[in-house]
Amino acid sequence: MDSSASQPTLFSQEALAGLSRSVHAWEEGPLAKMLSRSPERGEFETSSLPVQRLCRRSISPGWITSATLGFPGEYPFTRGVQPTMYRGRLWTMRQYAGFGTAEESNQKFRYLLSQGQTGLSVAFDLPSQLGYDSDDPWPSPKWARSASRSTPPDMETLFEGIPLDKVSTSMTINAPAAVMLAMYIATGEKQGVPSEKLNGTTRTTSSRSTWRGAPTFSPRPERTAGGGHHGVLREARAHGTPSPSAATMRDAGSTAAQEIGFTFANACAYIDAALAKGLDIDDFAGRISWIFNTHNNFFEEIAKYRALRRLWATMLKERYGSKDPRSMMFRTHTQTGGSTLVAQQPENNIVRAAIQTLAAVLGGVQSIALSCFDEALALPTDEAQRMALRTQQIIAHETGVTDTVDPLAGSYFVEYLTNELEAKAREYMRQIEEQGGSIAAIEKGWIQAQIAEASWEYQRSVDEKREIIVGVNDYLDGGEQRPSIFSVDRRLVEHQLSRLAHHRTERDDAAVKAALANLEAACAGTENLMVPILEAVRAYATLGEICGSMRGVFGEYNRRPSFRAARGAARPAARSRTVRP
Repeated sequence: MDSSASQPTLFSQEALAGLSRSVHAWEEGPLAKMLSRSPERGEFETSSLPVQRLCRRSISPGWITSATLGFPGEYPFTRGVQPTMYRGRLWTMRQYAGFGTAEESNQKFRYLLSQGQTGLSVAFDLPSQLGYDSDDPWPSPKWARSASRSTPPDMETLFEGIPLDKVSTSMTINAPAAVMLAMYIATGEKQGVPSEKLNGTTRTTSSRSTWRGAPTFSPRPERTAGGGHHGVLREARAHGTPSPSAATMRDAGSTAAQEIGFTFANACAYIDAALAKGLDIDDFAGRISWIFNTHNNFFEEIAKYRALRRLWATMLKERYGSKDPRSMMFRTHTQTGGSTLVAQQPENNIVRAAIQTLAAVLGGVQSIALSCFDEALALPTDEAQRMALRTQQIIAHETGVTDTVDPLAGSYFVEYLTNELEAKAREYMRQIEEQGGSIAAIEKGWIQAQIAEASWEYQRSVDEKREIIVGVNDYLDGGEQRPSIFSVDRRLVEHQLSRLAHHRTERDDAAVKAALANLEAACAGTENLMVPILEAVRAYATLGEICGSMRGVFGEYNRRPSFRAARGAARPAARSRTVRP
């Protein structure tokens, strides 16, 4: 017997009847279509009760049927991009990894896949991120902290024995993203996998370097970002690009509302550039990929992902005239907050990352990587990587939070936070529009200054103990032992340099010179840059040679320092920088 039968009715019979009709339409429409394509993983129940797919008994009919909330898998996607969410498919678990040589990183990838990881996330060393070869004299001291990828054979070795048509790959890179993607495409060709079957994302937004302070190409997207991302769209149709990065600005000190507003403003710059090239919004918007950070304020982070989905959907529909629901679906990878990790009592970082992961899951993200507990000290050990992966697996299989869709919907606090974060993000976007858009705001240094100000205020709150960081400014143990940390074998440097020198002697120099000359000519013109970049990669030009040819035409961009940086403000001391780029 229904235990609610004797309870007083809170809503009119008309409202309840309207709710019933709406639920029936959703079940017979989007839900039935999803279940026909992809059945759920099984039956779901607690130790005592069955678990509903969509818990709606205590939710106001006005809320569940409203234009701002609605049903999972339906516009504006506040409650999730799929009707069944994790009941049908869990998020992709991809730990961020890579160090030293391609051989070493390949072994790490294989190890993580053997432990149940379901996707790959590739780290690159600083020279690679800046478009230099391993033997370039300027960045060489930074080599081997993460993975060096100077040549196409490096990329081939990196994915040796890993079928690229079965594993999705995320590559965290800056302005040289188009070159790395071209190397990835060429590696797929060597495996017999055509580019349309390559699945993953490549961080093609060069404005990401604005938050990192590293020199790169201009942040303007028309030509340099991703090689002109309209070209990437044509060459790698299953690849998520462009990929605006919010994670780096959040780790630089932005607030959650700034993270949303600034990232979406950046995305608008890329959309506008694509539309100016003649693309239709529904040709590419559904392929834009994202990476956001999840930090410690549990409910704010849950609400953030709900606000992101709704704001993106309404913006695509109302501002850009999108008609395809797939274009309006905001799907994101999230990295737990690297800047929330601390070197003091580093084991506490395991708890921090677990709580952040739980918030991301309750917020409904599609892919997660945990920042490992020892990253404030060095590159993660195998033990730390395994612990991070096991944390995801425990949340997925042992907590019950994946058994129902958007379980916190209807919470007054969560709905309030969702609404307020969306409103604040819209206000930041309005201010950026008044300055001429995201690129203009970056070039003026306004966005950098806003992030620096937020970071400064956070640091003050830590210094004054208004924010407590356990083990840093309170609850100190004293006499703590430093845990064992990972270290790179310096002999790997000599191995990589020898490998690079050998590569240059084995290739056809005439073909390389011709391909680089074609690339320079293309950079000086208006054509799609991905075509000549791919030609140069197939001729076995190196990363530094390709990016050097592009720098020769485009020059190099150095970010405008923020006013806080001029005063010597640094990132919050309690939020130790991780090794992550």
